[in-house]
Amino acid sequence: MVLSLMRKHAKSWLIKLLIGIIAAVFIFYFGYSFTSREALKMAIVNGEVISGLQYQKAYRDLLEALRVQYKGLWNDNLIKVFDLKNKALEKLINEKLISLEAKKLGLAVTESEVQKAIMDYPAFQSNGQFDLRRYKGLLSNNRMKPEDFEATMANELLKEKLGQFLFAFMGVTDQELLDHYTYTNEKIKISFVEFKPDKFMKSIKPDQASMDKYFKEHKAEYRVPEKIRLAYLLIDPANFEKQVKVADLEIKDYYEYNIGSFMDPKQVKARHILFKLGEDASEDEEKKIRDKAKAVLEEARQGKDFAALARKYSEGPTKAKGGDLGYFSAGKMVKPFEDAAFKLKKGEISDPVRTRFGYHLIKVEDIKEERTKPLEEVRQKIVETLTNNRSADLAHEKGMSLVDQMPYAVDLGRYAAEHDLKVAETDYFSQNEPIPGVGGNDEKLRESLFSLEKKETSELIELKGKFYVFQVADKKASYLPEMKEVIDKVNKDVAAYLATKEAEAAAESYLAELQKGKAWDELAKEKDSRPKQTDFFMRRDSIPDIGYAPELTEIAFGLNENKRYPDRIFSGEKGVYVIRWEARIGIDEKKYGEEKEKYSFYLMQAKQRRAFENWLKNMRKNAKIEIVSPVT
Repeated sequence: MVLSLMRKHAKSWLIKLLIGIIAAVFIFYFGYSFTSREALKMAIVNGEVISGLQYQKAYRDLLEALRVQYKGLWNDNLIKVFDLKNKALEKLINEKLISLEAKKLGLAVTESEVQKAIMDYPAFQSNGQFDLRRYKGLLSNNRMKPEDFEATMANELLKEKLGQFLFAFMGVTDQELLDHYTYTNEKIKISFVEFKPDKFMKSIKPDQASMDKYFKEHKAEYRVPEKIRLAYLLIDPANFEKQVKVADLEIKDYYEYNIGSFMDPKQVKARHILFKLGEDASEDEEKKIRDKAKAVLEEARQGKDFAALARKYSEGPTKAKGGDLGYFSAGKMVKPFEDAAFKLKKGEISDPVRTRFGYHLIKVEDIKEERTKPLEEVRQKIVETLTNNRSADLAHEKGMSLVDQMPYAVDLGRYAAEHDLKVAETDYFSQNEPIPGVGGNDEKLRESLFSLEKKETSELIELKGKFYVFQVADKKASYLPEMKEVIDKVNKDVAAYLATKEAEAAAESYLAELQKGKAWDELAKEKDSRPKQTDFFMRRDSIPDIGYAPELTEIAFGLNENKRYPDRIFSGEKGVYVIRWEARIGIDEKKYGEEKEKYSFYLMQAKQRRAFENWLKNMRKNAKIEIVSPVT
């Protein structure tokens, strides 16, 4: 209530006097303890002191960075969640070790080096030139002072210099580079037989002993996570719409100020005939498809119906619609296609156009020139926009007023009733679940709400255009349940586990026969299995028809024409697999030559980064570090 009163009468001389008295009391009574805290020695690193002043700044910087990141979702309970106090001290210790080593080696960063680094920073440039207004604006948006950013930049430059000095002779050999490039870009294809646990499920009947054993071994997997139940106050902008009146002058001003958003770009209506061709096609394949496209083009230019030709020859998804693409504007199609289409006049047909999909013949059937929509055409849309904006402002104002007047320890239901409002409640939910009845998959929001204590209230939070005040109505701590609480899930999991074991046994038997010399096709026929063959894939790809399976990928890439079968089966999320190596495509030597320098740079960076991390870890291990004032 006092804060509310002070906000309402902020210009009053009485309030100014009150603020002055509070400030004086704070300085005389609390100033000493604050400054003495800053004067403390927080830690001593190899004889060098980290002061309380340095610590306070590092801590404030980390805190401010997270506040900017979390915006309205921030609350001070997150300080403990992120362990900010310890992180700030750890950061200072690392910086001190780097600084001491740099000093020992005679390394330093000059003011001109910092200035150049900032001027070369891409985020601060406009049209390739340093933009002072952009620099100050971005720092201001992130609540950072230029001197603080410059200090951070100096630390990074010093770290970089030290790294370059320490690892100046660390190079990348041609063999390392070739191995890395090959590892990243080679392709293989495999065949596989899948054994689905579902097929074995009918014969599975878990007994009590199996269930007891399984639950005992996997009890941690059944841990019930912490759950909360929320009470919340909803301030919906829709409830304020009747209070909004939009004047004609406002509509006109909005239209003129946002005229660019009412512009319809140029559009063309086109059909196309696609002749598919891969990007890595040979010259002979390319010529064959191009000649085919030219032959169909000749038919089209002789007057044959283009839509009928598309239905006959096109290999694209619009074939059934006669190649109809409808109207489209610039930026909607791949560039070579778009460039050709927008150069054509109405009724014209293009020469064959090459894209990554193949060759296209394009016919433009209509053109809509660029135009600006008149005010009357967009009036209603503008009214709706202005109404929504004003309603949101009123709702936000109302929400802030409610939060400002809210007592510290508040019963949200009672408080809402006093203001003729209603409070809703959610069911219990865990941190990885959406908020029941509210939604919102914002991880930061849930993190913020779960950091609140029971009966603690959030600030005003905007979510999907509505405003909320949340209060933790209740909390249920995480716990390990008794089996009877999760008996149905245990029963289901045990059945799935035993079925997987059966599938694995069948797969192992299958692999054993292959390893003894049984032919792949012969065994498949004998066992009535249906082997599948993948397309070529790289290590970083998801395996076709199997999915993302890094372990299986590594096993597969370890095989070759002399060892086509692995030593073991692979059990994944979808099923159990026996695989066979089929073929390998090595790297493209020409492409390797073009990309060699780029890969060398990235590989060098990765090596130096790992080496620096190991160096710092070793420095910490051997340094004399004394924590004088532990953070709490």
